[in-house]
Amino acid sequence: MADAYVTALRLLARRELSEAQVRTRLARREFESDEVDAAIARLLAERALDDRRTALACARTEAHVKRHGRLRALRTVEALGIDRGLAREAVAEVFGEIDEDALIAHALDRKLRHQPSPKASAGQAGAAESAVARRLYRYLLAQGFDASRVHAVIRNRVKNALHDD
Repeated sequence: MADAYVTALRLLARRELSEAQVRTRLARREFESDEVDAAIARLLAERALDDRRTALACARTEAHVKRHGRLRALRTVEALGIDRGLAREAVAEVFGEIDEDALIAHALDRKLRHQPSPKASAGQAGAAESAVARRLYRYLLAQGFDASRVHAVIRNRVKNALHDD
């Protein structure tokens, strides 16, 4: 049977994992707790295991690849078992380099690309547009964007659409 250290190295060779994730996966493989503790201590000493690096990698993926907002990125990093303070620092560092309004606008464009425009009479058009705006607002909040920023982007989009007509 392989020892906990080698097993943990194999896990880390595939992807960046947090200390909590490595502990859980080693425990699932039924290693003794003192073996797990010794393996974790060695991995930390060798810097093969680093929660800060994992948090930054996850936050970058959330922001740049998945294009999620700050709050959703924070929830995802915390779900890895990373300390809340460290997760906040990593997300703040990654999102400090990003124009969040542009990220919201991109998410809005992506969502609107797949939505048919409502066809209704003049009286129904306002209600239909309001319902669409509410759906978009909920969608963007679920993506982890700040409510005030989402509101401002949608308001500007509606204002620009009215000026275009």
